Amino acid sequence: MHDIRAIRETPDAFDAALARRGDEPVAQSLLALDEARRTAIAAAEAALAERNAASKQVGAAKAKGDEVEFERLRALVTDKKAEIARLEAEAKAADEALQARLLELPNLPLESVPDGADETANVELRRHGEPRRDLAAPKQHFELGEAMGCMDFEAAAKLSGARFTVLAGALAQHFLDTHVEANGLTETWTPVLVRDEAMLGTGQLPKFAEDSYRTEEGWWLIPTAEVALTNLAAGEILEPGALPRRYAAHTQCFRSEAGSAGKDTRGMLRQHQFEKVEMVSLVAPEDGEAELERMTRIAEQLLESLGLPYRTVVLCTGDMGFGARRTHDLEVWLPGQDAYREISSCSLCGDFQARRMNARFRREAEARPEFLHTLNGSGLAVGRALIAVMENHQDAEGGIAIPEVLRPRMGGAARIAPDGTLA
Repeated sequence: MHDIRAIRETPDAFDAALARRGDEPVAQSLLALDEARRTAIAAAEAALAERNAASKQVGAAKAKGDEVEFERLRALVTDKKAEIARLEAEAKAADEALQARLLELPNLPLESVPDGADETANVELRRHGEPRRDLAAPKQHFELGEAMGCMDFEAAAKLSGARFTVLAGALAQHFLDTHVEANGLTETWTPVLVRDEAMLGTGQLPKFAEDSYRTEEGWWLIPTAEVALTNLAAGEILEPGALPRRYAAHTQCFRSEAGSAGKDTRGMLRQHQFEKVEMVSLVAPEDGEAELERMTRIAEQLLESLGLPYRTVVLCTGDMGFGARRTHDLEVWLPGQDAYREISSCSLCGDFQARRMNARFRREAEARPEFLHTLNGSGLAVGRALIAVMENHQDAEGGIAIPEVLRPRMGGAARIAPDGTLA
């Protein structure tokens, strides 16, 4: 959410930043609502002062026996009371319209973000490992998994319909242990059902309601643990020394995949229900960009620990998410698709989410509270990591070599045979 005071100061700069994302100018319409709100508030305050003054004079007129003045003042008090109510209603309506409009507007990109309309304008920052091309006919993950009996898409479809999977096995514990033991993140268990306010705070509402699932009782199923983790600071004023806060959570995630008809219909690249380990950081404003680099590097090291080739790209203005100021995507190589596919997205949101959820901190004990800055990143998407491990470590016989870091969690086995047995 944006600060209307900043828009008042530099409306042209605000519109120019939105234009980089392909949005139309809105500053003047916002300022018109702001002016209407401020005018009504000022008029209500003036009317209140007049009413208070008249109220004090009513008793004096009555005491003097001046009935004419008494009646005039009493009528004035009544009129001013009605005028105040009308002006306060006008101010509230203008404020609600302003807030609703501000909630619909995306975050402003940092100057360092490349301009562009879509993913073709994203810029590669670095690359790790060589894409595997030695297999004559590399299989996709669903071909390997179904043959081994560890993925059952037909059973899932019978239970739930398309875009669901029944799985055996997981990578989440490796991710969590690394986050906690090597990177100092705090493992957190969060609900997967949240209220409207939580979805509003991180930017899923109101704009993206159709992308999420809502229960009949009014709770939302989280599309990512970012929603719950970031909202831990909602309405809080963190005391000096409390920042940075770094969290990690492994949860089920739920997305309607609205608008994705026909995309990745086979396998488990795009699911309605999936597992993800999410990272969230709360930091002071001046530490945001360094924290983004730190978070990105954490995700990169997880991919490296699994022996997976990847590239890191910075998203252009037209491909960046609604709440982000800068985003780094990690794209892992999938031999079965002969392509890089996103496996992690790390974003700096600045104070955009903090303003929506009123999350603040103090630098010193008596200092004025400031909005903190938030970041989020996948660390990693468990299903996509499984896909990448299967496809990159497959052999010509249809087996899969188990990355060394995972072997202790799999009884010391070094390979999954084509029939799904461990060896």
